[in-house]
Amino acid sequence: MNLAMLAVGRAKHGAERDLFEDYRKRLPWKLDLIEVEEKRPLDAATLRQREAELLLGKVPDGALVVALDQRGQVITSERLSQRLIAWRDAGKSRVCFLIGGATGHGDAVRERADFLFSLGNLTWPHMLVRAMLAEQLYRAWSISANHPYHRAG
Repeated sequence: MNLAMLAVGRAKHGAERDLFEDYRKRLPWKLDLIEVEEKRPLDAATLRQREAELLLGKVPDGALVVALDQRGQVITSERLSQRLIAWRDAGKSRVCFLIGGATGHGDAVRERADFLFSLGNLTWPHMLVRAMLAEQLYRAWSISANHPYHRAG
């Protein structure tokens, strides 16, 4: 399975990036990180629109798009694993997870998304979300492979 995390902003060296890289290395599925950034000072609405354009411009043709969004659906790790396997079995060889910037996703991302996914009602730093999502992807793989990493009963 080929996964990609398309994210607004550039990760600096540090604990969040190290944690992301740790889970990416553990994951048997391929996980690309594609970062986009708008450097011009824009008002919030224009910035959301521009970041949506940048993110969507990196989505390969035919890819399934999952947008991380506070208004998205909260699911369990088991359900995420089931969805990933179902998408793979349905022929979706590429799944792109889109992480917006500080002002959230533009409407174009939510409209293009095949699934809106929320990590919960709390607000998380965007660089930490990358590590959290990478961990959940590793956990989803471990569930599908009956690996002992996931021990929930």
